[in-house]
Amino acid sequence: MADVQEVDSAFFTPKTKKRTVVEALDDDDDTPLRPIFCLKRKSAIKEFDDKEDCFILDFNPEEDSVDLSKKDVENGHQNNPHDSPDVSLIHEKGQVACRDYPHSRHLCVKHPFTKTPHESCCKLCYCFVCDVPAPCMYWTGSNGHCHAIDNEGWKSMKDVFRRKSMKTHLF
Repeated sequence: MADVQEVDSAFFTPKTKKRTVVEALDDDDDTPLRPIFCLKRKSAIKEFDDKEDCFILDFNPEEDSVDLSKKDVENGHQNNPHDSPDVSLIHEKGQVACRDYPHSRHLCVKHPFTKTPHESCCKLCYCFVCDVPAPCMYWTGSNGHCHAIDNEGWKSMKDVFRRKSMKTHLF
């Protein structure tokens, strides 16, 4: 079991201005356990990095903080005209799979499938059935590929189309 001893440190208790820290000694291997500090401010990293071997960050040091006071939410643009006027996106970090990489039309973030005409597509949309960039040659119409979603009916049509295109490529 570890013994707890009070020793001098760089932290003050509010009432007595006494510096205290608790250090635990492990009897099993006679190695003193050092305190581990949890840093809450980015500005404290340099100070603790010079003095301590180990400390915990209660924030992501790689993440740039966003100063919301400098953002003009009133004049900010909405990502999609069909989005709610009550919510505005003011900052994002990283890539969004269904916006920044090729994706099936029904998964498109720029043109939500339930809120926009199915015929509309972004430059990264592809046809679920043909596996080609949208729009394909069968894109429009009542049974057009623009209406394709990930269900059994469209999957079977995709399989038929794939088999047909494989036969065409083999001969």
